[in-house]
Order: sequence, then structure tokens, then C-alpha cells
Amino acid sequence: MAEKFNVKKETTLLVFLFETLQGWSKKKIKERLKGASVAINGTITTQHDAPLHIDDSVEVGVVQKHKNLSNLRSLEILYQDSDIIAIHKPAGLLSVGTKQENKQHALAILRDQLSNRRKRATLFPVHRLDRDTSGVLLFATSKEMRESVMKNWHRSEKVYLAIVNGTPSESKGTIDQALRLDETIYKMHVGEHPKAKKAITHYEVKESSQTRSLLEVKLETGRQHQIRAHLSWLGHAIIGDERYGTKGDKMGLHAHKLTIIHPKQKKPLSFQVDAPKEFYALLK
Repeated sequence: MAEKFNVKKETTLLVFLFETLQGWSKKKIKERLKGASVAINGTITTQHDAPLHIDDSVEVGVVQKHKNLSNLRSLEILYQDSDIIAIHKPAGLLSVGTKQENKQHALAILRDQLSNRRKRATLFPVHRLDRDTSGVLLFATSKEMRESVMKNWHRSEKVYLAIVNGTPSESKGTIDQALRLDETIYKMHVGEHPKAKKAITHYEVKESSQTRSLLEVKLETGRQHQIRAHLSWLGHAIIGDERYGTKGDKMGLHAHKLTIIHPKQKKPLSFQVDAPKEFYALLK
């Protein structure tokens, strides 16, 4: 349930949140605001300086649901310059089109969102997220910029949040198991094989309930389905992951933070977005 607060004086949204949510860090408050989980009088906003008036209602922890993703016309932009654009991809949306589905995906939506009558936006995906994974997704505005980012991709930092069945016996650990894609069933096999590729995943338990745990996961390599396959091999499959665990309404995987080397500035640049409330609800 969202928490609802009544405004007692004229102010702006971020100031009100800082004063009202005193048990929260400023960083967490800003992440929730950017994550579209704050509403003023029932309307979700990400505007930090939105004006508030006496008797306005502010809700924190709002779950923004798209009843039908086919009606989604815009995406939350986390960062944008002339070379790269980072967005928050919602769960349930493809990163790019496929032969089977080539209309409603993040690339197409963002391209339409940034285009105008005079100029059609040009975008190239730097990486991809699985359909049911939410979080930071990066695009480049040219092939050259994409290639420049990819040249330093091995230096990038990729941090995910995962909600898994059970609790690992070690609070911190590393999974160093090679992965091989079985294209027939489109699933990764874990373990040594002549065709397997090196894969390393680091994890840390952040929170646990009686039956589930929230893990912070860092990728040292970036193989397809790496986190999903590795955590399943560990004995703690991601909640809702039908391919590597048990089917559920929502998969508990979120791309929380991505740090890259900017293609022109040649300096580290980080993008971060908190997981939506329905993600954390899976922990209960």
C-alpha cells in the first residue's frame, strides 16, 4: 500500500518529501521520485520542484501499472546527451524487436518519443535486457558511439537486484561456472563443455524473509541469461523465472545500476534506477 500524506503548507515536492520522510535517505527519496512512484492528488510525477499547495495529497510508493503495454507511448529517460541515452525499461517490454514481435518494444517506443516532424531519431541498442527484467537500458545515437562504448564494455559495472527462493548459505559469494547456450530449447547449460564460455557472477544477500532473499548481483562477465542460470545452479532460482525455476506472475530481476566509460568524455558515467514497488513486494 502507498503511504499518503496531507500537505500543510505551500512548498515544492522534493522539499516536502525530505521533510516528511525523515527515516529515508535523500538518495532513496530521489530514486523513488525518479522511479515514478510518487503521486500528487492521484497523478504520478517525477518533477522534483512540482508545486504543492495546502491540502494537496502526496502518495509515496505508488505502483504505476500499464494495463496493456501495447498502449505505452513513452519511457522514463534517466540520462540523455548527443551520444547516449539511458532509460528505465519496464518489465514485460522487449528491448528490441524480434521476427515474431517487431512493433512494441523499447527501441521503437523511444525512437518515436524522441522523433519530430523534422527529424527521425536514430538509435542503436548498446545491450539488451530480457523482456521480464526491468531497469537501466542503454542506447547510442550512432553506430560509432555504440562501438566506442562496447570497446570499453569489459570495464563497465553492471549491478542487478534479484529476489530468489530461499537464502544462500554464504552471505557473499562468487559463482564461477561456464555457460553454454542450447539453441534448441533456448536455455543456458551450466558447467564445463568444449563450447562453454567463462562466466563469473558475484552476489551478496541484502535482505531475507522466511522463504525468499533479496540479492545484489554484480556481473564480471555478461553472458546471456547469466544471472538467471547461475542463481538456479546455486539452488536459489529467481522468483517467477519459468525457464530456470518456477513460473510466476512477475520475475524478480532488476538492472539496478550501469556504469560505463563515456564514448567521448572517456570518463566513468553511472545510471541508476530503483526497482518498482511490485518488485520488492515479491520478497514477502
